[in-house]
Amino acid sequence: MTSPEQGSGRKPALIATDVDGTLLDDDENVSPRTRAAVRAVVDGGATFVLATGRPPRWVRPIVDQLGFAPMAVCANGAVIYDPSTDRIVSARSLSADVLGELAEIATRVIPGAGLAVERVGRSAHDAATPQFVSSPGYEHAWLNPDNTEVSIQDLLSAPAIKLLIRKAGATSADMAAELAKHIGLEGDITYSTNNGLVEIMPLGVSKATGIEELTRPLGVAATEVVTFGDMPNDVPMLSWAGLGVAMGNAHPDALAAADEVTATNVKDGVARVLERWWL
Repeated sequence: MTSPEQGSGRKPALIATDVDGTLLDDDENVSPRTRAAVRAVVDGGATFVLATGRPPRWVRPIVDQLGFAPMAVCANGAVIYDPSTDRIVSARSLSADVLGELAEIATRVIPGAGLAVERVGRSAHDAATPQFVSSPGYEHAWLNPDNTEVSIQDLLSAPAIKLLIRKAGATSADMAAELAKHIGLEGDITYSTNNGLVEIMPLGVSKATGIEELTRPLGVAATEVVTFGDMPNDVPMLSWAGLGVAMGNAHPDALAAADEVTATNVKDGVARVLERWWL
């Protein structure tokens, strides 16, 4: 694949980056160097996009640190969110019927696993839509959990942008490998941490499809895009872009999918690449 710095030598038209483990350091901060590089991208006329597994309600802290509100591909591509207007632009979801099928498979294949779903309304904190609901006893994989426990029946009663399967003490890679033996057309399996958490997305949805949804009206081709990521949920966009850059701290799957490897997230890996064209 021809990268933006190969061939024509022109600057990339669009930069899309993962957030956790990529844009952020290990303290969930955007470093001054990375912030300056991102601002230079925007000031130089290119488009900057966040591409994250995070739901829209977890985007605001990033926006506050950047000092501007880029478009965000959230929930691994299932949601396009505009933080400047706090509006869900589009969403792809798993139907209640499909959720039921997936839940049956997950609880059978991974005994003791907890289930949760992410839903979206019209805005990041739509009070009319309980957004992160989980089965009783669900153990959150992240700090500061914001889930609401409901019955399994309620959990599976409405469409969701993703299903989360969680088993404390397990590894996400092992869980994903086992689930892949049983899940086909029901959805796509991915994960963004190896801490016993697997996410099931609507079939055909990924960060790559989300970014492409934003590039299409801009007339930007994949060859003009640079993407950054570190985990298996970043693999589709790393493979799709003209230049896919894996972080030095990246999962082996991300490293294998990327065109090149930069420094780690704590050593300004994103900034080091952007500074080739800006600053």
